[in-house]
Order: sequence, then structure tokens, then C-alpha cells
Amino acid sequence: MIDRDFVLPDPAAVHRVVSADGTGLNVEEYGPAGAPVVVLAHGWTCSTPFWAPVVHRLAADHRVIAYDQRGHGRSDRPSGPAGYGTRQLADDLEAVLSAVVPAGGRAVLAGHSMGGMTIMAAAGRAGVAARTAGAVLISTGPADLVAELLVVPAGVRPAGLRRALHRLVLESRLPLGRVNAVSRALLKYATMGPRTPAAQVQACALVVHACPTAVRHGWAKVLGTLDVTEGLARIAVPTAVVVGTADRLTPPVHARRIAAALPDLRGLLELPGVGHMSPVERPDEVAAEIRRIVGAAAEGAPSTENERSRTA
Repeated sequence: MIDRDFVLPDPAAVHRVVSADGTGLNVEEYGPAGAPVVVLAHGWTCSTPFWAPVVHRLAADHRVIAYDQRGHGRSDRPSGPAGYGTRQLADDLEAVLSAVVPAGGRAVLAGHSMGGMTIMAAAGRAGVAARTAGAVLISTGPADLVAELLVVPAGVRPAGLRRALHRLVLESRLPLGRVNAVSRALLKYATMGPRTPAAQVQACALVVHACPTAVRHGWAKVLGTLDVTEGLARIAVPTAVVVGTADRLTPPVHARRIAAALPDLRGLLELPGVGHMSPVERPDEVAAEIRRIVGAAAEGAPSTENERSRTA
């Protein structure tokens, strides 16, 4: 039995949004109409149910919009390699914002992992900037993902061998099959903190195992060479960064680089002992950061020095 916290509530609305190349995207809305809008972009191998704990914490007084990245969940799969790339991620986010945020309105964007990379990739687009009030970049990185991975034990040397092994892990074509004790243990080691409760591991495993093997591999090829660093300087809205100190996929070195490059940093939150799946592992803190940026965007107050770095 899955804990209700990991099951999305009934949506207030469901849309099919068509991206620039004709890809259909599943978009779901939660919470009251007219409330501050938050748009959630999930990461590699995930889907909208990944955000369930965060949605539960925000939907009472926010209009929370979550969409399935192309190939994931109920969105269309790319027909071939040309359908995968950072341009396509940006196209999809722009299409979603254009469909759900009325002209003149703005939303706070929160992206986990590849979702954060999506926000960075789209940051230079006028259509995205016009509808963005703030951002929260969660457990993500702008470049050099393979070089900074910590999945292969540090004792494996030299560095070139570690990178090669990490690329093999990232781009594996092996089907994940059904969730079992071994797959849960591997997922927990690679993506979650060592003290993560079994219910959280199971919830993430069900989401990740549902991702089609070809889609997982297609996006892995993109992530292996991705560089969206230039987008950081174009995120000209209040932005918070969140990372777990035990994140093996996008370790804290990425969060610190992001924080150093942002024009309007509103805090770098490091979560002790938390892995890559921070929205599931620590939804209270992640939702609180999103809520805080919604407030900062509404007030338009300048950042202060004591906001810049903290732990929770």
C-alpha cells in the first residue's frame, strides 16, 4: 500500500499542450484558480506523480501546475533522436507556460534535476521570461554531469575510468523490469540518502521503473553532454537553489556553481544527508522554499546576505 502522501490528489484540470514540434504534453493543475501559480518540471526518468508530496503541501493556497516531460508519464514519446535535446526541453516549457499562464501573469518555476536544466535552457527566451516571477532549482546541475557523478565509488581510479563507468551507468539500455528488493537497494544507493525511509524509496522506484527504456536512454545521451551554463545569467528573477549533501547524481558542487552565477540568488539550501530525490525525501523543506520564492517574487524585495547559504 502506497502512502497517500505519494499519490497525487484529483486534479482541478488536465490539458494536452502541443509543443513546437507537435509533441503532445500532459499538463495537470491542482489547487484554487486565482491563487499564485507554481509550475513544476520533473527530472530524468520521473513524471508528475514524483511531485505528489510537494503538491500536497502547496495546493491549498497555490495553483500548482505539473507536466510530464516529453517521453515521460502521459506525454508523447519522441519519434527519434531529433526529439531529444535542450532546445526541446525549452520548447516544451515555453508551450506549457503559454498555455497555462495568461498574458500578463507570471509563475514561479520549480525544476528538479532535468527540470532545473529545463529552466536554465529556457531562461533566454522572451516568452518564458515574461511569464516567470521566480525560480527554484532543485538537485540539478548546468554542465559536466558525468565528470561530477559520485555513483561509482571514489576508490575506483583513474579519473578517466570513473568517467567511462559513469557514462555506462547513465546510458544503460538495460530494462529496469519490476520493482524488487535489489532494484530498490540500487535506486536508494544511487539517488537517495542512506536514511531514506522504505516508503519513499518504494514511491520513487515505482515512478522511475515506469519510464520506458528507450526514453531513459535517449535523455541520458543528452545529459551526458549537456551545457546550459549560459542560461544561469539570464534568470533575472528571485531564485533559490536546493541540494542534498548526499546527492550522488548532482552533488553540491553543482549547486554552489549555480548559486555563484545567478543574478538574483535568494538562498542556497543544503539538506544534510539527503540524496538526489529531495522533493520526495524532504518535501516540507522543498515546498517551503517554493513558497518563500513565491512570497519574495510578490514583494519584489532585494536579496539579503543572510539568505545566501543555509542548511535545514
